[in-house]
Amino acid sequence: MALGSDPGITLDELRLAARNHAMPLEALRWAITPVGLHYLLIHYDVPLVDPRTWRLEIGGAVERRMTLSLDELRARPRVELAATMECAGNGRALLEPRPVSQPWLTEAVGTARWAGVALAPLLEEAGVGADAVDVVFVGLDRGVEGDVEQSYERSLPVGEALESGAVLAYEMNGVSLPPQHGFPLRLVVPGWYGMTNVKWLSEITVTTEPFTGYQVTSGYRVRKSEDEDGRPVTRMRPRSLMAPPGMPDFYSRDRIVDPGRLVLEGRAWSGRAPVARVEVSTDGGSTWADAEITRELEGPWAWCGWTFSWDASQAGEHVLCSRATDETGDTQPLEPEWNLGGYENNAVQRVPVVVR
Repeated sequence: MALGSDPGITLDELRLAARNHAMPLEALRWAITPVGLHYLLIHYDVPLVDPRTWRLEIGGAVERRMTLSLDELRARPRVELAATMECAGNGRALLEPRPVSQPWLTEAVGTARWAGVALAPLLEEAGVGADAVDVVFVGLDRGVEGDVEQSYERSLPVGEALESGAVLAYEMNGVSLPPQHGFPLRLVVPGWYGMTNVKWLSEITVTTEPFTGYQVTSGYRVRKSEDEDGRPVTRMRPRSLMAPPGMPDFYSRDRIVDPGRLVLEGRAWSGRAPVARVEVSTDGGSTWADAEITRELEGPWAWCGWTFSWDASQAGEHVLCSRATDETGDTQPLEPEWNLGGYENNAVQRVPVVVR
C-alpha cells in the first residue's frame, strides 16, 4: 500500500519498520539464513545484559527452585535445532482494511540453527508439580502495550513445554546470540510463531492457573472485533515463498527476466506437520503444477526447498505463485482471511514478472 493512501502508513508504523527488519526474499536461497538477514521483531527495547551477573530463575509450582548462570547452562548437555521462525503478523500489510501495526509484507521469516539446553530436562529436574497448568517465560525487555506496563511474557501449556522439543538457546548459527536476537538466552519453540520465542529470557515460572498476561489473553489472538475473545495464535500455518527470479525494478520490486527456460525456486514450511506438497502457478493461480521438493536440513521444523522449471517463452506480464500443503492436508488459501491483528495471513504469494 502506497504512502498517503487510505488508511495510510503512519509515522508510528514507519518507526516500527525502521527498528525491525524483514528477510530479503533472495535470502531464501540459503538453507540457513545468515544472522544479519534473519527477520527481526523487537517489542520494546534491546536490553544491555551483563552475562557475568545474569541468572535464569526457575520457580513457581516446582519441587526445587533453580538459579542458573550462563556458564552453568553451557556446562549442561548441548542440543542443536534447525528451525524456521515466522512472525505471526507476516503478511499483515497485504490485508484490506490493513491492521495498523508493524507493516510486514511476506518477508518476516528466517531459518537458523539454534544451540543450547533442552527445556524439558530442566523442568523435570526442577520437578513440575502434578497440578501445574502453564509454564511462563519472562524476558528482560519492558514496555507499555495496550495501556499495560509489562515485561514481555508468554506461556506454554505444560504439555507443550515438556514435549515440543523447546530449547533454551544461547547460540545462533554457531555464534553467541547477538543482542537483538536475545543475548544471552532465548526460548525457541519449534513450529510456533515467533512471538512465542521469548528473548532475553530471565525467568521460567510454572503456574497452577492459566496464565492471563497481556501477550496471551489480549495480544496475539485471532478475532474479527475487539468484542470477541477469539482464539490464541499458536503454530505456524503452511506457507511457501518464491525466491525472486531475474532482476528487480528498484521501486516496485517487480521482476524482469529474459525469455527461455527458467528454474523457479523457494522454501516452504508449516509448524503443524512437515510439508507434503508444493505447487506452482505461472498464470496467477488459475492452473497449478507440482514442484520438486528438496530437504537439505534435518528434522521436521526447518523449511524445505523446492524447484520448478518454467518455460518463460511468452513475452509480457506474468504472475507467479506457489502454495504449500502440509501432511495434515492444510493448504494455503488463495485469498487472505482477515482478522483484527492481521495474524496468520498465509495467503498465496503473487510475484509479478515481466518477460522481455
